[in-house]
Amino acid sequence: MRLFFALLLTITIISCEDPNSFKLQGSAQGFEDGTSIVVYKIENNQPIAIDTMTVKGEKFSTTFPKSDEVTLNYLVIEGANIIFFPENENLKAAIFKDSIEASYVTGSQINESYIEFSKKLREFNDKKMESRNRFQQARTQQDGELIAQIQQENLALIEEENNYKKQFIADNNNSVFSVMLLSEMVNRKEMTSVEADKYLKNLTPKVAAAKITQDVKKVIESMKGSDIGGVAPQFSAPSPDGSTVSLKDAMGKYTLIDFWASWCRPCRVENPNVVNVYNKYHDKGFNIISVSLDKEGQKDKWIKAIEDDKMDWFHVSNLQFWQDPIARMYSVRSIPATFLVDENGTIIAKDLRGPALEAKISSLLGQ
Repeated sequence: MRLFFALLLTITIISCEDPNSFKLQGSAQGFEDGTSIVVYKIENNQPIAIDTMTVKGEKFSTTFPKSDEVTLNYLVIEGANIIFFPENENLKAAIFKDSIEASYVTGSQINESYIEFSKKLREFNDKKMESRNRFQQARTQQDGELIAQIQQENLALIEEENNYKKQFIADNNNSVFSVMLLSEMVNRKEMTSVEADKYLKNLTPKVAAAKITQDVKKVIESMKGSDIGGVAPQFSAPSPDGSTVSLKDAMGKYTLIDFWASWCRPCRVENPNVVNVYNKYHDKGFNIISVSLDKEGQKDKWIKAIEDDKMDWFHVSNLQFWQDPIARMYSVRSIPATFLVDENGTIIAKDLRGPALEAKISSLLGQ
């Protein structure tokens, strides 16, 4: 009978836990009693405070309602942030006053993988710092051979880090953090938008439907037309004689879409090189259409620059400076900027300048 009541009591205690909520509890080593820990979540790209805990005896705890919402949360304690991902599972946190970077929240697969990712990124950063110190020392000693070696090692380290990030995204397609990481890599030019699109299509339905994912998709979709592997957006605009010229009109076997302006000194310096490559390979199927970002009221300067620089190919301009709709379509934020497309309109290279332009066209159209 005693065993029966003991078992009944155990069942009662277990059943007292609210099945519609989960706990966050943990330790705050080194923090005084009364220290506040504020819990934030990201909603519509804005932080919103959703709870406040108080440290007592270096401990704290709270309860959250379970939700199907996919989001990122973080704890703020004395100005420091600790990221975690609510997954409707009980979570445990460990916060260290003397080592905030080592603080963490665990209790679900997504949080565990994030902890491992953070640890690995710290290792990469330590290697970069060590390499930077070696590079500075090699420069001080004017050791050209060692400098070249360190530069090659840096390139290999960057590639290793990028490959690790991409593999993390592929292996954690159920994590909103993977979406955030993907967005960051695209913004840093560590991944093209075309490549990012493939990872987005591999997300779990729950993460794919999240608002943060939808926002990232919109940004990446807008960038796809100007990234390598994407199809160059079609456009048309006035030519110097006032007629309308389109990208379709200018297409050859390979076509360079060249963004420049008469007022752009680096563009004018690069123009002789572009002219040389055009004259050498135009008969073999190399075409150019230049889109000028000249200003309203400066059409004469645009036309004169074309004549002075002997740019004997297709030209268009809306004379709208940085507000040019074609430049915005191609996400151009600095000039000169170039996009090389094949006969199908697929972008195969970007920002080729100097010897790199001729080397690429030669590899495509040379004997």
